[in-house]
Amino acid sequence: MRKLVFLAALPLALAACGGSSSGSTAATTNGTETKVSGNITVFAAASLTESFTALGKSFEAQNPGTKVTFSFGPSSGLAEQINSGAPADVFASAATKNMDQVVAAQNASDPVTFANNTMEIAVPPNNPAKVDSVDDLAGKNVKVVLCAADVPCGVSARAVFKNAGITVKEVSDEVDVKSTLAKITLGEADAGLVYVTDVKAAGDKVSGVEIPAAQNATTAYPIATLKASKNAALAKAFEDYVLSDAGSTELQAAGFAKP
Repeated sequence: MRKLVFLAALPLALAACGGSSSGSTAATTNGTETKVSGNITVFAAASLTESFTALGKSFEAQNPGTKVTFSFGPSSGLAEQINSGAPADVFASAATKNMDQVVAAQNASDPVTFANNTMEIAVPPNNPAKVDSVDDLAGKNVKVVLCAADVPCGVSARAVFKNAGITVKEVSDEVDVKSTLAKITLGEADAGLVYVTDVKAAGDKVSGVEIPAAQNATTAYPIATLKASKNAALAKAFEDYVLSDAGSTELQAAGFAKP
């Protein structure tokens, strides 16, 4: 794991490198000092919305003169956008498959896994369909909503059904995990399969039904700086921040597991 040491609080170190009148921060990565400033755009899986928004604010606070803009969405769609030339600096995917697509297109290299996530059943607070287990989702009168089959949360949901040996007929396939969760919070479905982090982020808007480990599915989250980045130093600094102890602490607080 690469370590990033911020020297904003070390005036002697800044003086040694000539300081900065623009407010940019001198950062040291693997012994090489780099001033980071300017803007980057991070393409990140929808399930990272809350944790990466918090990480972005912390990163900006520690690096005055920087701005991190996020574009959250389904990893499959973000990978397609990157490979089609969409301007971005960092990609954080909810599945290795989608990152592999970007690497295969030579738009990124050397991705690093920074977190894992597992599935959980989300139901409305009053649980009208009385869903207490994965098996209950196969009931013909239970309205189940899922992520689309090509989206990481949809892939994981269907892996859960396969592990449980059941067939589930969903009422709708959603573009990403946040859209799936919205169907539950709006009372438009009885249950949905989302990540444990999304159930936690939703607070009292939903209730969670845990899935036994033998039935559950895990997905890995890799991150990489994109080769087309116009601010590679800042992009790399943000990637390293996600991989740092501070980044790991924020992610674990959101419910993610260490890789």
